[in-house]
Amino acid sequence: MREDNARTSGTNNGTASGLPDQARRDRLKKWRRAKDHFSTYGVSAGGLGVVFALALIFIYLFYEVFPLLRSADITPVSSYALHEGGIEHFSLERYNELAAIHTSDGRVRFLEAGDGQLRREVVLPLPEDASISAFAAGDPSEGLFIYGLDDGRALVARTEYRLSYPQDRRHIEPQIAYPLGAEAVSVDAAGAALRRVAVQETGRGFTVAAATDDGRLLLAVYTATVSLFTGEVSLRRQEYILPSPAQPAEKLLIDGAGRNLFVTDALGAIHYYDISNPAAAILVHSVAAVAPGATISAVEFLKGSVSLIVGGTDGTLSQWFLVRDADNVQKLTRIRDFLPHAAAITTLAPEYNRKGFVAADASGSIGIHYATSQRTLLMEPISDKPLVHLGLSPVNIALLAVDEAGRVHYFDLDNPHPQVSMSALWSKVWYEGREGPAYVWQSSSASDDFESKFSLVPLTLGTLKAAFFAMLFAIPLAIMAAVYSAYFMTRALRGFVKPTIEVMEALPTVILGFLAGLWLAPFIERNLPAVFAIFLFIPLAMLLASFLWSCLPADFRARISPGWEGALLVPVVLVVGWLCVAMSPQVEVWFFDGSMRQWLTEVGITYDQRNALVVGIAMGFAVIPTIFSITEDAVFNVPKHLTQGSMALGATPWQTVVGVVIPTASPGIFSAVMIGFGRAVGETMIVLMATGNSPITNFNIFEGMRTLSANIAVELPETAVASTHFRILFLSALVLFVITFIVNTVAEVVRQRLRKRYSSL
Repeated sequence: MREDNARTSGTNNGTASGLPDQARRDRLKKWRRAKDHFSTYGVSAGGLGVVFALALIFIYLFYEVFPLLRSADITPVSSYALHEGGIEHFSLERYNELAAIHTSDGRVRFLEAGDGQLRREVVLPLPEDASISAFAAGDPSEGLFIYGLDDGRALVARTEYRLSYPQDRRHIEPQIAYPLGAEAVSVDAAGAALRRVAVQETGRGFTVAAATDDGRLLLAVYTATVSLFTGEVSLRRQEYILPSPAQPAEKLLIDGAGRNLFVTDALGAIHYYDISNPAAAILVHSVAAVAPGATISAVEFLKGSVSLIVGGTDGTLSQWFLVRDADNVQKLTRIRDFLPHAAAITTLAPEYNRKGFVAADASGSIGIHYATSQRTLLMEPISDKPLVHLGLSPVNIALLAVDEAGRVHYFDLDNPHPQVSMSALWSKVWYEGREGPAYVWQSSSASDDFESKFSLVPLTLGTLKAAFFAMLFAIPLAIMAAVYSAYFMTRALRGFVKPTIEVMEALPTVILGFLAGLWLAPFIERNLPAVFAIFLFIPLAMLLASFLWSCLPADFRARISPGWEGALLVPVVLVVGWLCVAMSPQVEVWFFDGSMRQWLTEVGITYDQRNALVVGIAMGFAVIPTIFSITEDAVFNVPKHLTQGSMALGATPWQTVVGVVIPTASPGIFSAVMIGFGRAVGETMIVLMATGNSPITNFNIFEGMRTLSANIAVELPETAVASTHFRILFLSALVLFVITFIVNTVAEVVRQRLRKRYSSL
């Protein structure tokens, strides 16, 4: 009885059995529940934090990209009446303070752009015995203009603005310069009236084209020499007679190089003359530029004087430039059309530093268009009368429009990113000087006349190309090595191999890129046959060595412990690899006339030293540890009862791996592949140093590429903040973000389905 009481007492106190008492156990349970709740909420908060961080990244990228989607906008500033009549030309200087008006009576009036107050008037030194018969303006950025006279002479002048800062305030002093002298120069020696004129400053001097009253088409080239001591200008003049078009000329245009002359007529045709050799100038091509029944009502060069913008009386707008045909002859070709206006186009104003232009029509509306992106950014009525002149700010922030009643409408202009459209980013675009539409990325050039090319297709395709060849190299090696290591390899050897491969992941990718660019790329170029021989003969040699091993006596094979067989293949791989490299020069002599690279070139395959093959090997080497480590863990953690059951039913180890282990581990293997692919897509330093960074659109393994990440790394430090180029680089980052997000989402969906399918095993 005493013993029972003692046992009962010990049980109640919780001490006889060594267990804590009830109160303490309750406290431990509460503490365990608290830790469980804390862990649950902590993990959930961490997951939500990751999602929130990704959302913030997306929002920031979209914030930087959003301005690209905006159209142009104009804000009325002022409106005033002009008292001058006979306006020939209207222009603005870069600070938008002064407007220059060229009148038909030979005056240039400089007005305050905001209110029309006269700042200065210049009367041009025209001869008293002649009258003005024609006027034309040259390149807007040069300020050049010409007055043609009825005695065959012409006066060439230039509008200039000199800056000074008296009392720390900017003062603009307008002036007129005379590059060919202050006296009118002879254009037509016969003295016929100049009906139409054009002027352009070229590399060989000043070129003037003129159509005379008697139907002749003339070309005069002037070379001006200024005396170092007296400052006097001496002219050398050469005059040429060109073949006349069938119809009288309505407009003459000379390109900036002085090689091409374009003449429009009253029937809506454009005639192209090759004047690269003025003494042998020829009429190359004539083309109807507007629909039947319409005529050309306005035509101007875009910046760079390569493209013509043609406006018709039917309100149509189109872009034209020279394209070489199959016979290597340049033909004027219609490239693209823009949103038509509701009335006849009356005047055009090209932008000074981009490929955009403003068009005005007879209904009083203006349209802001951009050539490369084929965008119409604004179409808006600003007057109830036809517009006859436009003045566009050289920096694209102000616009002056003059209507038929002589009233000036002054607007602030907001048009920061006209170069961007979905078609310009993702479709083929026909750029100036090219034979057809193409995907091109070329964000900058040494020329001020450069046409920006912002196609994201070469960059996106380059990203996928680099990732594809890297995964093609990495997936077979990593997965098969992981399966062998986890299932067949002995524990001791696995303890050495697995950490060694995982340490590879710690290698800086900049080192891998450096080695790939400076050592691997030249090595592959010198030993190209060896590379393909290694990929072919090493697997065959491994199979042959395995077959010979199986043919050896069983007692000899028993001396090697199971799981160490793979170590025997190391000498085989090294010897075969060395033989392939050693025989490479001789193979080139036998089969490729001494150079496999030259042989590839001769059969039409381009070979670049830094190419996708180099990137595939180098980036595959960087991706292998990631795929190997995750796959090896997935295979190693397959429940032992599954493999033991398979073996008990008579399956061989290989059959067990293929039929049981790999399907069970497939969610982990798939995750490993997708994580490796995500790293390959976002890799920067290897592709930056080993690809050549050529933005091309093909999957040729012997050519390089440019990826989105490498392009951002190269160009973002050099671009102007908030510029179009800057925001398109952020768009590239957004595209990369979306690609990675889609890949990871698809990978998770597939992984969950695989996990559900094989979870019952």
